[in-house]
Amino acid sequence: MDKLLLSKGYQLGNTIGEGTYSKVKEAYSKLLQTKVAIKIINQRTAPKDFIQKFLPRELQIVKHLDHKNIIKVHEICETDDGHIYIVMELAEGGDILEHIRREGPLPESLAKTLFRQLAQAIRYCHDSGIAHRDLKCENTLLDKSFNIKLADFGFAKYFRSGTGELSKTFCGSTAYAAPEVLQGVPHDSVKSDIWSLGIVLYIILCGHLPFDDSNIPKMLWLQQNGVVFPQQLELSRDCRDLVGRLLEPDSNLRPLIQDVCFHPWLADTQ
Repeated sequence: MDKLLLSKGYQLGNTIGEGTYSKVKEAYSKLLQTKVAIKIINQRTAPKDFIQKFLPRELQIVKHLDHKNIIKVHEICETDDGHIYIVMELAEGGDILEHIRREGPLPESLAKTLFRQLAQAIRYCHDSGIAHRDLKCENTLLDKSFNIKLADFGFAKYFRSGTGELSKTFCGSTAYAAPEVLQGVPHDSVKSDIWSLGIVLYIILCGHLPFDDSNIPKMLWLQQNGVVFPQQLELSRDCRDLVGRLLEPDSNLRPLIQDVCFHPWLADTQ
């Protein structure tokens, strides 16, 4: 494993993330003269569904992504022993959830700056026919200049715009899942991404989830009754309005990402 990476000029460092059948290591690239992150996937220990369905999609999608607020993939290589290496940009600031746990929720002005970047990243994806399907604070990373870098396209898929194509797969985390996803009905992955964006924005502003995910039936009931902000939290009317629109339980009434980007809260400063 290390031999291949060393032969390509990568010096492996610490493990900075670990999943069930993958891990992410920090490394230094002699060629790029900078630190990178290397996602190492062991195909021999991963489930067949992941290897046959999700992994090929992820590899196909990440090769073509090119946006300043999305983690850039530099190289993908595979070894004879079943390991795949995805060499990508390193987001040295960690994820936004780590930052909020450490520093508390963001002031509205900073939340607006970061959320605009995230919305632009999702607009790029949707305009490219890609639904992310696992939007959450843990996949919303920060670079050393405190800019958003969207990561982890493990559940992403291509969709054909305007066809009314619906997904039947449950993807992502329960806490960020839209009502229609939790209910297990065929759903529009694009509109589900919008809901997840709303959860991310709420957490950035409030420091906690809008809906308790420990009891799914109760969570669904709370989702239908609308979002509630902490009483002591001072937020502008436009900000509250956008959160409410994103967390619209009826997916047909939820905005598309273009409408989100033109919302008054995001449009008033550039």
